[in-house]
Amino acid sequence: MSLEVAVAVPFKQRATERLGEGEFVVALSLDREWFSPDQAKRLVDVAVGRGLVAEEDGDLRARFDPADVTVPEGFTPDESILREQSTFETALDAIVAAGVEKQRAVAGINERQRALAISIEAAAVLFAKEHGAAVDQLAADVRKELAAAGAE
Repeated sequence: MSLEVAVAVPFKQRATERLGEGEFVVALSLDREWFSPDQAKRLVDVAVGRGLVAEEDGDLRARFDPADVTVPEGFTPDESILREQSTFETALDAIVAAGVEKQRAVAGINERQRALAISIEAAAVLFAKEHGAAVDQLAADVRKELAAAGAE
């Protein structure tokens, strides 16, 4: 996944799992020249939203082991990774990464949504969990969204 690779590079570069946000932005914008500083800040938001990094005391902490990420020779991330994915898209990506064919995953998610009369996001997370995809952070987010919707 190019998002994970792009996020891992600043951590790998400094051999750490914790960086200041400024260091992270400089690594991607000035050191690598992959993004403008504003785009690198946007990448932080996307990475936090996807659960790849956590913000702690003004720093960014990798929620994965950057050393385990392989950076392909000549890798340059595409700007499309700056677009925040919906919960559904994120769950679908995790399901496909877990080895389920995309068309089958979408059909299964739609089936769960109809059968259980739940949101597409909840159905996607349920299907992902059933297929061993790593979506614990998404599941927590969906629970919060459902709780907030129930309180309205």
